[in-house]
Amino acid sequence: MGKMEEKGTFEIRENCLLIRLPEEVDHHNAKEIRQFADYYLNDERVEQIVFDFESTIFMDSSGIGLVAGRNEKIMYLGGRTIIVNANARIKKMLKIAGLEEKICIMED
Repeated sequence: MGKMEEKGTFEIRENCLLIRLPEEVDHHNAKEIRQFADYYLNDERVEQIVFDFESTIFMDSSGIGLVAGRNEKIMYLGGRTIIVNANARIKKMLKIAGLEEKICIMED
């Protein structure tokens, strides 16, 4: 597995999978982030995913796919997805992609 600081960090806290995303979420690293996330989603404790965008300054469409795909998986398991610390540009991308009705985008 690659350098975690480039791919983000993953932590299970109680029933929550916390994914701290890297500075850039693009086609170069979205695949590995997805693989790590899916691995952790196999943990039966996980009932919700929190994507923390605090360090993220850039995201392309593969980042949208990453969030949307993990949301589909957690919804299938009866859980939910929460977005925290997203900047205005990332929030706008999530809304344009139609995800604001499906996921919880926390305001600052």
